[in-house]
Amino acid sequence: MDFSLFYFSGNGSTVSRDKYRLLLDGAKFADLNGFSAVWVPERHFDAFGGLYPNPSVAGAAIATVTERIQIRSGSVVIPLQNPLRVAEEWSMVDNLSNGRVSLSFAPGWHPNDFVFYPEKFENKKEIMWRDIEVIRQLWRGEAIALQNGANKTISVRTFPRPLQPEIPIWITALSDQTFIDSGKIGANILTSPLYQSLDDILRKVSLYRQSLEKHGRDPNSGKVALMVHTFIGENLDLVRQRVKTPFKNYLKTHFDLVVKSAGDLWASVDPEKLTPRDLEDLLDFSFETYLNGKVLIGTPETCKQKIDLLQQAGVDDVAALIDFGVEFDWVMESLHHLNQIKQDFVTSKSAIAV
Repeated sequence: MDFSLFYFSGNGSTVSRDKYRLLLDGAKFADLNGFSAVWVPERHFDAFGGLYPNPSVAGAAIATVTERIQIRSGSVVIPLQNPLRVAEEWSMVDNLSNGRVSLSFAPGWHPNDFVFYPEKFENKKEIMWRDIEVIRQLWRGEAIALQNGANKTISVRTFPRPLQPEIPIWITALSDQTFIDSGKIGANILTSPLYQSLDDILRKVSLYRQSLEKHGRDPNSGKVALMVHTFIGENLDLVRQRVKTPFKNYLKTHFDLVVKSAGDLWASVDPEKLTPRDLEDLLDFSFETYLNGKVLIGTPETCKQKIDLLQQAGVDDVAALIDFGVEFDWVMESLHHLNQIKQDFVTSKSAIAV
């Protein structure tokens, strides 16, 4: 089991001068303590997640303060980009980091994000698969034919040349078909427990590994990373006290997660018609639901048990989402507990190997 850090929920509407303190200090901590990677997302036009409109810029900043850790996009929403620019920007980060770049791609989902390219929304998934192959070609130094401003077809290569001869690819996946298609192209998987059960994940990972094998690859060669909200402390009551309000605020911004956790009883709820008391009751119920199964929030002992279950479900990498509004000092304290868990898993794996 690998352990990485995932960033997403920073509030981009603040005017404070230390917006990226947790990103950079967390990355430095992870780098010093042998974590596998840092993930930075792409998010547009919303205060929630709005710290991260361009993962390559964040990745370049991380590259300058770390030495070993892999720098991963989580994710590049490829239909919102020109693949030439993706190849150029991330090749710069690959050079700045001495060859530590890895990219997860997603097709996007929110219509408002597609103000960049409204015409791409309908066929966004097909565009993602197509442009991944274009980026792979450019990364290898191959040329592609494009039309210039004088209506002439020219041969285009991107620069600077990256240090890695092949770019490690991940796909942000939830559906069965995306797991299968990811195996087809030999990509790794980034997924989340928020919209699926561990049984669902196990079944999809099985489909993924079958697809890898079907297309001539080692079925165990692909990695499966799980983005999971993480906060760990010695005292469960204190952990709950520190995370409850931030996590409920997180759920408010993603009301579909609230409904998903609440089940059929609330399936047809209109959030605009809820009374303040109804909303609080629903958020409390949703918080307890996620706390009991879909997050790594608890003590080292309870979180180890959950990680064991994740491993049994086929997960290779715990992508710990740490920036969902908890105070900076508390998050850094939690990282020390996560690091100890990571070390325990490494020790356990070494003992089994012996």
